[in-house]
Amino acid sequence: MVLGDNLDVLPTLADGSFTLVYLDPPFNTGRYQRRHASAAVRDTTGSADRRRETVTGFRGSSYERVRGDLMRFDDRFDDYWSFLEPRLLEAWRLLADDGTLYLHLDYRESHYAKVLLDALFGRDAFLNEIVWAYDFGAKSRSRWPTKHDTILVYVKDPSQYWFDSSAVDREPYMAPGLVTAEKRERGKLPTDVWWHTIVSPTGKEKTGYPTQKPEGVLRRIVQASSREGDWVLDFFAGSGTTGAVAQALGRRFVLVDDNPVAVDVIRRRLPGASFEIAGPSAASAS
Repeated sequence: MVLGDNLDVLPTLADGSFTLVYLDPPFNTGRYQRRHASAAVRDTTGSADRRRETVTGFRGSSYERVRGDLMRFDDRFDDYWSFLEPRLLEAWRLLADDGTLYLHLDYRESHYAKVLLDALFGRDAFLNEIVWAYDFGAKSRSRWPTKHDTILVYVKDPSQYWFDSSAVDREPYMAPGLVTAEKRERGKLPTDVWWHTIVSPTGKEKTGYPTQKPEGVLRRIVQASSREGDWVLDFFAGSGTTGAVAQALGRRFVLVDDNPVAVDVIRRRLPGASFEIAGPSAASAS
């Protein structure tokens, strides 16, 4: 567990170190963020020899053109992606050749993110759009209530990414009377729509951290896209759910967050994890 700005921490990690990177960033931050110049990196050869180049995206548009077109639709987009984009490029650098990136967003940014990630990393790197649906909290009477998040899934190399559906927890059939008793007993493999409740306010998982995600959602991600002993990275660590699940499943992990409150929660939740302070946070914490 590292306390610090992730843009200070990520450059210290070696290329291709992680089989799985899960990101649950602020959905649209209003904070001031530093700008870092970065170049898009993607593989055009299908090999591990990756090089920097101008990225071509949807319908042959260059990355910069796609980005510019999107900004015209939403005046918040530039501020948000000036914050998130360099971090996504670092995440991509850190993925192993068989690695997978999961980006967890909501309806406000997921459609922009999909187009921009296609431009950054290539449409062939897109694997899935997962809809995490839940039914808890207030219900609007003036529109359809918003009760889902979107998780975009991209693989570093479409020819060799790791995915093990047999390791994933199975779920009940929605129409059990239409399948055999054997299938009912075994359950079905999840689709790209995941029905899972949020963290219960009175449940044993509850840490008190406001954006905490349920272990069931992260467990499915870690089971499918990593093996025992693999390294998992979450640099918007929050309440530490990614680390808790990775530890329980025998994976190794690195968590990063610049919020001391989050780090306190994680240290209580994962007392065996080592702890470091990086960059300017070291001075403010001393």
